[in-house]
Amino acid sequence: MSNPDNPNTPLDPKNLTPSGKKQRIDDLAATAGARRVGGGSAAGTALLTVDDAGRIEESSGVSLIASAWRRLRRNPVFLLGAGITVLFILIAIFAPLIAPHDPAAGLLLNKVRPQSNPVPGPEPGFPLGADTSGRDYLSRLIVGSRQTLIVGVFATLFGLTGGLALGVLAGAFGGWVDSLVMRFVDVMLSIPSLLLAVSIAALATRPSQWTVIIAIATVQVPIFARLLRGSMLAQRASDHVLAARALGVKRSAIVFRHMLPNSLGPVIVQATLVIAGAIIDAAALSFLGLGNPDDRKPEWGQMLGKAQNNIFDNPALAVWPALCIIIVALGFTLMGESLREALDPKSRR
Repeated sequence: MSNPDNPNTPLDPKNLTPSGKKQRIDDLAATAGARRVGGGSAAGTALLTVDDAGRIEESSGVSLIASAWRRLRRNPVFLLGAGITVLFILIAIFAPLIAPHDPAAGLLLNKVRPQSNPVPGPEPGFPLGADTSGRDYLSRLIVGSRQTLIVGVFATLFGLTGGLALGVLAGAFGGWVDSLVMRFVDVMLSIPSLLLAVSIAALATRPSQWTVIIAIATVQVPIFARLLRGSMLAQRASDHVLAARALGVKRSAIVFRHMLPNSLGPVIVQATLVIAGAIIDAAALSFLGLGNPDDRKPEWGQMLGKAQNNIFDNPALAVWPALCIIIVALGFTLMGESLREALDPKSRR
């Protein structure tokens, strides 16, 4: 008897038994629809059988940070903002080494003529000229970046610390504690931020750089407090927090080990945006004369305020510090917005 699959091969009599037929059917089902890897039919190539259908290759998971970084490194907006920010930080750190002259030395004072030439113009060694005291303007811009960075960073850190304290109280306890903290935050938010900062800075008997930092930090506290409170309220209803409560874990451990670490993501992203606002607010306070009165330590807002006396004779004195403030604030804003979109599932593209 010949084999129906291959007439040249005789059929094994054992396959005619019931058990043989069942085994033959199972073998045909296992190899039915099989295809060769690579689409070839050469001998030695592996066959994919029915058992392989629907099988998914295992791959390692990707964390939220890694997934966000994959999008950020292809985002030109983020790269532009990060480039501006990194350049600004490097210039601020190495300002004394980069500045060609001492920003407090009146090297061109002998060329200052109050009536005919109050502001010396550009010349070799002084590409941006000098101010009304004969001090190199380029050196003052470079060194002023350090003061601007100090104010922006410390104001954001102090504001973040105060906001974390209020946000943790409101989000962890809830109830009357939440209501009391949020009413205090609402009162602070009801006052315009710049007006509140000016009022706080004006209370100081001696204006200084630290009065500006404290004033701006106070304005930023309710922003961080409200944001953290909302994130912690969302964490209170999460499964891992409910499981920890069911297991009898202490409230302090739940707050500081489970709720707070998982709520800091939006707060950190907001901090990058707040630095841009802090730099602008610091420049505004210094422009109004509420900052450091000692002009031997230049600051961009302070330079912008002093340039108003010669705004019509030499507007470049106001243009350069204004451009520096705008570019740096734009860099932090672009970077912060890109981070927010990359970490926010609703904003991902």
